[in-house]
Amino acid sequence: MTGVDLTGKVALVTGGSRGLGREIAHGLAAAGADVVIASRTLANCEKTAAEVRERTGRRALPVAAHVGRWDALDDLAERAYGEFGHVDVLVNNAGMSPRYDTVAEVSEELFDKVIGVNLKGPFRLAALVGTRMAAGDGGSIINISSTGAVRPRADIVPYAAAKAGLNAVTAGLAHAFGPTVRVNAIMCGTFLTDISAAWDVDTFARRAATFALGRGGRPSEIVGTALYLAGDWSSYTTGAVLTVDGGQP
Repeated sequence: MTGVDLTGKVALVTGGSRGLGREIAHGLAAAGADVVIASRTLANCEKTAAEVRERTGRRALPVAAHVGRWDALDDLAERAYGEFGHVDVLVNNAGMSPRYDTVAEVSEELFDKVIGVNLKGPFRLAALVGTRMAAGDGGSIINISSTGAVRPRADIVPYAAAKAGLNAVTAGLAHAFGPTVRVNAIMCGTFLTDISAAWDVDTFARRAATFALGRGGRPSEIVGTALYLAGDWSSYTTGAVLTVDGGQP
């Protein structure tokens, strides 16, 4: 068997300018896909798009979009289809998980923002793109979830609830858009993205020692799972939530 070939495909990646989204965008482009890189800050999208073009020679469209805003997602979908004419892979990666000291301190504004970015936005964009995929040649939708959905802690309750909802949305949309559109999720554990630079090193080391692999994940280690779900190797996989967490207890 050969590697995943996405030549002629177009992939839209939210949160695509940094962290796991950036790695996934680069991986999809390296496999032959043209990419739409969306995040809130256009300059960051443009930087990543330039890197993609330089490294892979693929087309890359940077788009500033806030996934927590319903109307912004209509605009994002229109930009992608206006530029490329089709979207074959959608990666709902954008997310946020602000911390707080006690659950009583969580404001309505914060709760709504977390639900909006992590659940409402992915649902809306998947509804828009998935409907077009189903009316055309099909495609693959990949939702980036979190192990917090099944192992919620006191300091991530709204985030955990949103990601649990995203897992449910994944299964539901697999039925809504099948048989030509596959919808799956990657339930990520702890990855050492730029956000991890602010963590206490010793505290994390003690926690990571309990993982089966004994460490946090490198961002590049999410790419293989994303490519599997984006390509034909996963042609009989839909409604699935695949855990990639290094064996976290």
